[in-house]
Amino acid sequence: MRKRFAKRQSKQQQQQQQQQTHRKRTDREILLENPKVAYITEGDQWIQARSEHQQQYIETIRNNDMTVGIGPAGTGKTYIPVAMALQALKDGEVSKIIITRPIVEAGEKLGFLPGALEEKINPYLRPIYDAIESMDGYGAVERLVGSRSVEIAPIAYMRGRTFENSFIIVDEAQNTTVDQLEMLVTRMGMGSKLVITGDITQVDLPKRRNSGLLTFKEIVGGISKIKFHAFTDEDVMRHPIVKEIVKAYELWKNRDEQK
Repeated sequence: MRKRFAKRQSKQQQQQQQQQTHRKRTDREILLENPKVAYITEGDQWIQARSEHQQQYIETIRNNDMTVGIGPAGTGKTYIPVAMALQALKDGEVSKIIITRPIVEAGEKLGFLPGALEEKINPYLRPIYDAIESMDGYGAVERLVGSRSVEIAPIAYMRGRTFENSFIIVDEAQNTTVDQLEMLVTRMGMGSKLVITGDITQVDLPKRRNSGLLTFKEIVGGISKIKFHAFTDEDVMRHPIVKEIVKAYELWKNRDEQK
């Protein structure tokens, strides 16, 4: 009788062990085992670093409350924090994602574009919509915005607010003024994380206005809890020709400045 009981108990233990072995791992377990992973999508796709600099960027954001990512287009400086924000929301680490960017024309005037103000603003926010939908599919933005889990808005809508338990992303920060960036970073409340991104070679502000991003390091460089992460043209992850174009423009601009 005892042998039978022992055998039955042994079989139950084996079944439990098999269930534990084959059970689906939690996102937290996967992230701990794979520090390159920024986000596990609703479809179980892993959004992860594709270069050493991107992995360092993920670790910097993960370990600090405020991070500044600077570099050329195509390096993932915005895509990665958007992915990490979605993961933080999914894990319940934050209750809301706030994504904001300045509305600054790059050679075109808003007044001459057709449509109401909201229709004129939407093209500026489209890159953020595209990033989210490339991860979680078409309709993800509408669902997240509809549930008020995500807010994507121009900087003008941020004044006078405080964001607690939020993941805040300030995109295209090279086109913020000094006052705008000061206003934005002081919106950060308890339990929040803030990532600022921008490309200091793509400033579209009028010549007499200083870029908030360019002066930010000079102003807050002595605060140890604010971390800066720099990308180079070597980190560009778009079509191979884009990397060469970025290099060519950089050389041309440097030559022009030396004249």
